Amino acid sequence: MKSTITLAVAALAFATLFSSCKKEDSKPTNGCEISITGIAGNYKLTGIQYRESSSKTPIDYMPLQDPCEKDDLLSLKSDGTYDYKDLGIQCDPNGNDNGTWEVKNGNLVIDGVLHGTITAYDCKTITFYIENTIVRGDRMTTIMTKQ
Repeated sequence: MKSTITLAVAALAFATLFSSCKKEDSKPTNGCEISITGIAGNYKLTGIQYRESSSKTPIDYMPLQDPCEKDDLLSLKSDGTYDYKDLGIQCDPNGNDNGTWEVKNGNLVIDGVLHGTITAYDCKTITFYIENTIVRGDRMTTIMTKQ
């Protein structure tokens, strides 16, 4: 079974639980639309940081990911569905998954359950965070890059 961190990231793809005050389907100043059609594409996990509380220094979680999770691909489709493929080194059991996703109020919402607050999107890289993933008051920040 995948770890809590991997599930959060995977559910974003793998991931990522809360809302923000951003306007839905907003357009950042760089011209990249934060919407299903603007974000749709194939992504690989390129960064994870974990901060236990706002007073703690973030920790780089990429080295803690299993090698079988670092080569996976998340396909966010423009029809609001996603496929998560366990590519390259296979996890046991494999991490293949699928479901639905949407952009709602500045959040990446996976399967209607996981809510990642989008903090940056430049048409190639998306950064979002999920709070209270392991302990109350923590923050998991995920960076995914289009392939």
